Amino acid sequence: MIIVGARRPAWRSELTCGVRESSRGPQRRRQADAVYIDQIRKAGLYDQIWQAFAVLLPVKTVGVMGDGRTYEYVVGLRAVTSTDGMTADFYSFDMKFLGETATRIINEVKGVNRVVYDVTSKPPEIIEWE
Repeated sequence: MIIVGARRPAWRSELTCGVRESSRGPQRRRQADAVYIDQIRKAGLYDQIWQAFAVLLPVKTVGVMGDGRTYEYVVGLRAVTSTDGMTADFYSFDMKFLGETATRIINEVKGVNRVVYDVTSKPPEIIEWE
């Protein structure tokens, strides 16, 4: 997990949400997270976001790449704004940003064919995925 900006907790977590540790799950998650944070920096949004990270879900979906079907993992993206961490709202990216970020993750992270964005606020949800 990459935590951006000031007043953030200093901990990190391998958010693979149930993908077996013996698999490439942690590596995929780190690669997706690196692409996501790079996209946030390139868009000049890094200091506007309180916390942002990618999670690798233990779900596979059918997709098409080239002329063939794929059966690969889903990456979830989360970004929130907050002043104290007690409440948080999802960051409202524009759709062009999300589309470009999803395309980069799918093209650069082997084993991923779908990207979703979490639009849940806190409460009722928490910021992290467990």
